[in-house]
Amino acid sequence: MKETTKEITLDRHDQRILTLLQQQGRITNNELAEQIGLSPAACWRRVKALEESGVIRRFAALVEPSLVGQPLSALVMVTLVRHHIDNTVEFEKRILQYPEVLQCYATTGNADFVLRVVIEDMAAYDRFLNEKLFTLDGISQVSSNFVLRNIKEETAIPIR
Repeated sequence: MKETTKEITLDRHDQRILTLLQQQGRITNNELAEQIGLSPAACWRRVKALEESGVIRRFAALVEPSLVGQPLSALVMVTLVRHHIDNTVEFEKRILQYPEVLQCYATTGNADFVLRVVIEDMAAYDRFLNEKLFTLDGISQVSSNFVLRNIKEETAIPIR
């Protein structure tokens, strides 16, 4: 994930484009332009500029994990032995290689990292821990919370 350092100024057209694209990622440029009140060429240029600036990171389909054999979701808190740059860099590098880790956040508080892991069942989670996570150097503690049900899971960023 790319780190941003400077906020981009968005006018009302950009804000509306982002709101609509987050709701309807497959909308055509012509439909988007019509709803925004711009010409298709002007709308396309704005979308391209939003992509090039990094405001739009990518387009993706949102897949229901339980319908593709990945119904178990865990939030995994990882604490490192000590806070040394070599430990964190190596941990982050390895975590990026694990497809079952959908998100990884460096955090403050009791854990150094929080992972969201999606797996098929407890046996797969046990394999993930033993064959991947526990093989990493510098891990002091791992704590897991399993998701019972999703109350809210949004992907759209509020655009103001």
